[in-house]
Amino acid sequence: MAISELNLPAAIKAHQLADAKALATTLAEDVADRLRAAIAVKGHACVVLSGGRSPVPFLEQLAVQSLDWSKVTVSLADERWVPVEHADSNAGLLARHLPKGPAAKARFVGLYQSAVNLEAASELADQLMAELPPIDVLVLGMGDDGHTASLFPGSPLLREGLNLSSPRRILPMLAPSVPRQRLTMTRSLLASAAFIALSVQGEGKLATLRAALAGNDLSEMPIRAFLHDPLDIYWCP
Repeated sequence: MAISELNLPAAIKAHQLADAKALATTLAEDVADRLRAAIAVKGHACVVLSGGRSPVPFLEQLAVQSLDWSKVTVSLADERWVPVEHADSNAGLLARHLPKGPAAKARFVGLYQSAVNLEAASELADQLMAELPPIDVLVLGMGDDGHTASLFPGSPLLREGLNLSSPRRILPMLAPSVPRQRLTMTRSLLASAAFIALSVQGEGKLATLRAALAGNDLSEMPIRAFLHDPLDIYWCP
């Protein structure tokens, strides 16, 4: 099956790549182009990235792109509530794979906050994100259950997290997998990005996309909240 076989809304542009290497390279080049354009217009740019294991080749390709990294702010769509030194930290993942060479000049604004509990940490992170520049590029991933960022089906605050009118920028979320405690940007902040890319790999993710496109219940598959906005999907088998 190819991504072109899906009944995609007109606002979605699909990029089918040959393999994971081609996806990582193409996505990195497109993201860098958008960041260069933002810098040319505004003098600075902001990119919000996603964690997990699959983005590693993309992060390493992005790190070698030629642009003025000193004018780039980097943040995360979501974070596990663990210290940066923890193996599950998305900030730690970025630190290992992105800030190499010129990319080390980028400013990083993370979500993790040390606090007495997850709720307090989310409030601190929410205040910090008030200083985040407008998002020029957002790169999302998607789980087999249809979650994106840490907007998980069944999480207690999911309804607020998906509310486009929510004043909150960051909310605490509970994932079905360990570590369960997460911090996530809300849909209202994520959807403000000028350019949104969804990076997915494999036939399983294509099947998840097909299921998401077949329904309208955002709480069942939160990725649906982004499938009718302008969106570029990057997929490889």
